[in-house]
Amino acid sequence: MRSVLVLEDGTVFEGSAIGAPGTAIGEVVFSTSMTGYQEMLTDPSYAGQLLTLTYPLIGNYGVTDADLESRGVQASGFIVKHLCEIPSNWRSGESLQVFLERSGVVGIQGIDTRALTRRLRERGVMMGIVTSEGDADWARQRLEASPHYAAINYVRRVTTPEPYVWEPTGKREDGRVFEVSLIDCGVKYNILRSLAEYGVRTTVFPCTASAEEVLERNPDGIAFSPGPGDPKHLEDVVANAQRLIHSGKPVFGICLGNQIVGKAFGAGTFKLQFGHRGGNHPVQELESGRVYITSQNHGYAVDPAGLEGKGLEVTHVNLNDGTVEGLRHRELPVFTIQYHPEANPGPRDNAYLFNRFVEAIETSKGA
Repeated sequence: MRSVLVLEDGTVFEGSAIGAPGTAIGEVVFSTSMTGYQEMLTDPSYAGQLLTLTYPLIGNYGVTDADLESRGVQASGFIVKHLCEIPSNWRSGESLQVFLERSGVVGIQGIDTRALTRRLRERGVMMGIVTSEGDADWARQRLEASPHYAAINYVRRVTTPEPYVWEPTGKREDGRVFEVSLIDCGVKYNILRSLAEYGVRTTVFPCTASAEEVLERNPDGIAFSPGPGDPKHLEDVVANAQRLIHSGKPVFGICLGNQIVGKAFGAGTFKLQFGHRGGNHPVQELESGRVYITSQNHGYAVDPAGLEGKGLEVTHVNLNDGTVEGLRHRELPVFTIQYHPEANPGPRDNAYLFNRFVEAIETSKGA
C-alpha cells in the first residue's frame, strides 16, 4: 500500500505503508541506534513523535514481550528504510510488522532516511504526517490543521493513572529493602528493573501526585523519571519537586527528571535543534574526566545560567555540543543525569548511577 510522509516545510517522501493503515501526525525525530527498536517504540519519551531510525534494516530480530518499556507503543508513528519481513532470533515472538499492526501504529518504509535525517539536522525537527489515506496535498492540509508538538502536555498522557509497586528482584547483603517513590513523567520499565536489582521496592506515582501524597509512604529516596514534551508544561510537577527536594530525602532525576530538578532550582530549559537520540553520545563526567558513551532521548536541555548561587553544580557535559548532562547539589543529597543509565549501551557502563543513588540512601539512613 502506497504511503506518504509530508513535513511542515513542504518536503514530501513517498514510500509504502507498514504497520496499520491510517494517518499519524507528530514531531519528526531521528535516532541513531542500530538496535532497540522495540524499546524505542514503547519508550514514553517518544509520545507525540514520528520516530525515524537511521539504521537501514529494522526488525531483523523480531519482537518479544520481555523488551517492552511501557504498557504499549508510545511513538505516534514509525519511519524506516526497510522493514525486515522474516526475523531470526530465538527470543522473537512475532515480527515487527505484526507488532506494529496489532498496536495500531502507522508507519512508512522505502524512503531515503539519510536524506530525511540530513534535512532534520539542517532545519531542525519539525512536524510531519505519515498517511496511507490520501495524497500529499490532503496530508499537508491535515498537518496544517493539527496542534504543534510543543503545545501539548504529553506527560499527562503517558503517566500512570494510579500508583503501583515494582518489587525488588535483588537482595542487599544486610537483607534490607529500600523504599523509593518515583514520580512517573514517562518512566521506562528498565529504570524500575535496574532499581529492583539493588533490592529497591519502587512505588510509582502519577505526575499529578502531590508532595504530601508521595511523602505519606515515608520513602527512603525519591526519583523523577524521564518523559516526553516541553518542560514548560510541568510547573505543577516542578512545584512539588521543590518541596520534595527540601524534604531531606535523597533525590535522583533522570532525563526529564534532570530538567525538572534544574527548574526547581531556578534554571531554564531550551529546545535543541534536532535533539539527542541514539546510543552513541559521548558525555564527560567533569570530576573524573572520564567519558561515557551514553544512550539518549531528549529534545530539551537545561540552561545552567539560572543556577548561580542555588547550590547546584554541573557534573556532566555532552561532548558534542557542550550541553548539561548532569547536576549535583553541593549540600543536599540531590543529583541528576540527562541521559539514560538504564539503557546499557556500554553495556553497563552507566549502571553506577543507580548504585550512587542507593549509596546516597544508605548514607542518609546511616546504613
